[in-house]
Amino acid sequence: MRANPGTTPTASPLDTRTPSGGSPAGSSTGSSADGGGSGRGVLARTALTALAPAVWGTTYVVTTELLPPGHPMFAALLRALPAGLIALALTRTLPRGNWWGKAAVLGVLNIGLFLPLLFTAAERLPGGVAATLGAAQPMVVALLAVPVLRQRLSARRLGWGLVGVLGVGLVVIGPSAALDAVGVAAGLGGAATMALGVTLTKRWGRPEGVGPLALTGWQLTAGGLFLLPATLLFEGAPPEVDGRAALGYLWLGLVGGLLTYALWFQGIGRLPVTGVAVLGLLSPLVAAVLGALLLDQTLGAVQLLGFALALASIVAGQLPERGGTTRK
Repeated sequence: MRANPGTTPTASPLDTRTPSGGSPAGSSTGSSADGGGSGRGVLARTALTALAPAVWGTTYVVTTELLPPGHPMFAALLRALPAGLIALALTRTLPRGNWWGKAAVLGVLNIGLFLPLLFTAAERLPGGVAATLGAAQPMVVALLAVPVLRQRLSARRLGWGLVGVLGVGLVVIGPSAALDAVGVAAGLGGAATMALGVTLTKRWGRPEGVGPLALTGWQLTAGGLFLLPATLLFEGAPPEVDGRAALGYLWLGLVGGLLTYALWFQGIGRLPVTGVAVLGLLSPLVAAVLGALLLDQTLGAVQLLGFALALASIVAGQLPERGGTTRK
């Protein structure tokens, strides 16, 4: 393994070398990143990026049905650190210069803080309440894009963000939904943390010659190293892991971690960040479908209306702003 010298490291299937050069959003090198190119190409990139939140929609059913309860930080640790080390071994590329600090910040925001907050919310709240809190992330991204990416505040995106939250709420919140103060704080904190991480990921881009798999490995490893002492401090010894739990951890780490985060970070680099953020609404929708298929949960007329509103919000989030969004 070596520090990135600026040359192309060993290739891997996901480690495409379309460079973003680490340039800020809105620069002349970011036309592809800002949604440029043919409509078919943008659609393909959007579809690949959407696979990430769709897979993340399995987290709730895996957490509740396969993993030992009461260990959200351990689940987050196993989702992050092994996958990060695998990515480092595949790419054999380490950060260089100020990217050590940037990778650490992004890893803590996108992984180290977000994942335990996600698992805590999933354990302490009904899945619908946790999902609705997480659905606020696109609106937070739209607000953060103003100071971080120098974009104009978009009333249209905020409005469709509210529609998305309403849609998710109709899909997943039942009449018996209960609120837990710690769970609510974890859900809102997770949405804010991930929103900041997504926005900074767009702002900083990637170093020249470094692909999304390497960037993913840096962040998963940094987040996992952040989680390691925290897990030992707050949860103590790890739980007993049986066959079902091992299967759940493997799914969350290899598919829900390594593969999907590589697709997610690649999408952030190539698509408008507000459009990528709203794709996160797919997670609670997939979770609701899995609940209906696997847990005998029902989807009535109200839930179908919510699906329609959430999907409309996702589609509207992919449409470009009229007149551009970058402040002069």
